[in-house]
Amino acid sequence: MKIRALAAAAAALALAAGAAQAQQGVSKTEITLGSIQDLSGPLAGFGKQLRMGMQLRVEEANEQGGVHGRKLKLLFEDSGYDPKKAVLAAQKLVNQDKIFMMVGHIGTAQNLAAMPVQFEKNVINFFPVTAAREMYEPFHRLKYSFAATYYDQIRLALPKLAKDKGAKKVCAIYQDDEFGLEVVRGAEDGLKTMGMAMGEKTSFKRGATDFSSQVARMKAAGCDLVVLGTIIRETIGTIGESRKTGFSPTFLGSSAAYTDLIHKLGGPAMNGLYATMTVVNPYLDDASQPVRFWATKYKTKFNEDPTVFSVYGYLVIDSFIRGAQKAGPNLSTDSFIKAMDTMVVPPDIFGSAEATFGPQKRLGNNLSRLSQITDGRWKVISEYVKP
Repeated sequence: MKIRALAAAAAALALAAGAAQAQQGVSKTEITLGSIQDLSGPLAGFGKQLRMGMQLRVEEANEQGGVHGRKLKLLFEDSGYDPKKAVLAAQKLVNQDKIFMMVGHIGTAQNLAAMPVQFEKNVINFFPVTAAREMYEPFHRLKYSFAATYYDQIRLALPKLAKDKGAKKVCAIYQDDEFGLEVVRGAEDGLKTMGMAMGEKTSFKRGATDFSSQVARMKAAGCDLVVLGTIIRETIGTIGESRKTGFSPTFLGSSAAYTDLIHKLGGPAMNGLYATMTVVNPYLDDASQPVRFWATKYKTKFNEDPTVFSVYGYLVIDSFIRGAQKAGPNLSTDSFIKAMDTMVVPPDIFGSAEATFGPQKRLGNNLSRLSQITDGRWKVISEYVKP
């Protein structure tokens, strides 16, 4: 009997050891993470910046000994901003490379396509770079999101800006897809809190380059504040056309328009544009010494100026590290989730608002603030707007 008991105990220990070693993507010396970026498609510039920001934080962590003695290994795959390619990339990372977690995947449709592949293997989708509500709704234990939604950004910012500007007629020009519609929905619901309704609304197809008819409609309608459901080229095109025709309303964009490319490509005509945002665009001569130091470090390593997407990438990895450190030496999907259930991510040097997570809370916060292009650069002009 004693021999049987010893054998049973040994078997139990062996099973426990096997279970401890069975966590995909975690070995005694390494944690393997995966990220899907657009490295060859329409958002390749953003994908490159995200990748470099992530790499900088990974290298910093590894130079300091990693997380509980484990070095971080970060693998990238290219989706070309194509949901079908995102699925193939997820299959490779999850099933072949056996990643522990997907981090900072860019794009709404791309994330939605890839998540089922991940969830089937218990792989968390951590801090995707998209402000879509689907990144945390409906609730799923393997979803974690950091981006204030386009809907909430505009819903919270518009009423205050409209009041400050004394706007009488608020209108919208937007991309005719889910992104643009989310901006418009936020604007309409924000206006309702003021007892106002949206005035003129006009859309354009994705990829459009001529916005003369849309601007003419806004001008003819007498719009004095225009909400922009636009990204880069469309923001520049709309404002540029407006300036040419002498139409000068207040323009408000979402975080999709908060990029240094707006003023770099659009020039002085972009001065005055407002946009919702969270973290600052890191200029090399920033007034904040910590941001200036970080930006210089980034420029030294990559020989490129950092951007807001570089910051996003850096903070995605930084937040993962916080969660993994709190999870302890026995890192697993379950221990990471347990750590995140009481996680508080404090404000950082880039101005992020405090983020909190819980058993039923998968979006860190829904807060954003306003920035404006003044003298050819973004300047923060408001605190975080709370509901």
